Amino acid sequence: MTQYLELNRRIVEKGVWVENERTGKRCKTVINATMTYDVGAGECPLDTTRKSYWKQAIAEFIGYLRGYNSAAQFRALGCRTWDANANANESWLNNPARKGEDDMGRVYGVQARDWRTPEGNSIDQLRKVVNDLSNGIDDRGEIITFYNPGEFHLGCLRPCMHTHQFSLLGDQLFLTSYQRSMDVPLGGNFNQMQVFFLLAIMAQITGTKPAVAAHHIVNAHIYEDQYELMRDVQLKREPFSAPQFEINPDIKTLEDLETWVTTDDFKVIGYQHHEPIAYPFSV
Repeated sequence: MTQYLELNRRIVEKGVWVENERTGKRCKTVINATMTYDVGAGECPLDTTRKSYWKQAIAEFIGYLRGYNSAAQFRALGCRTWDANANANESWLNNPARKGEDDMGRVYGVQARDWRTPEGNSIDQLRKVVNDLSNGIDDRGEIITFYNPGEFHLGCLRPCMHTHQFSLLGDQLFLTSYQRSMDVPLGGNFNQMQVFFLLAIMAQITGTKPAVAAHHIVNAHIYEDQYELMRDVQLKREPFSAPQFEINPDIKTLEDLETWVTTDDFKVIGYQHHEPIAYPFSV
């Protein structure tokens, strides 16, 4: 939690203003930041200086793990984060690969569950990693990546948090997640929760013990229309104690995640927070 605030403070105090071509907006930017989360201790990295919508963060990642490719599928899980990118992104609306309303294309979870080879075959990266970890195997390549430059033109958005590598030390499971770009006020706390969740749920369905997740961000930025809210409102607030996170113990397999799991199977306990802040979103 304090790591998130420290990153925002670093951007405010030491960041450099740069123009972003995709959005047409200026961003105050720093390069390279790492946050770590002790998942084994169960302490959520949820920001308490404003209300964070943690169920949406988990719902989105459940959609990735299922290989969803439609904003409608994410809405059914209780997550609306893909509505704009699927339906209000001008370049995607004009892309002949778009199949219609709510289509996201071959992004994120599609790559995790159905990576296409030059021969036309499909690789299920997630299932390979789950099978290996369940059998105590760490081949130093237990990697799930959404980053496929050969298919960027087939999706509405390049992945921001793009690669996740799992590592085993005995029965302890570690996670290292890589993110090329982070809209810190809006996406930062969302992505923190997703990294935490991913290690927690993968440990549970593979019969391992969650250890520590490391979250590496390359380009961390605050958009110009978010800057004053961060500097003058959020960073002036005092944080509360971190909440605890619990998972339904009946979730035991990847198939459970693929079929019946909902956000009601997860609990955040003792989440005390300040009022929400309506940061602008840049499509």
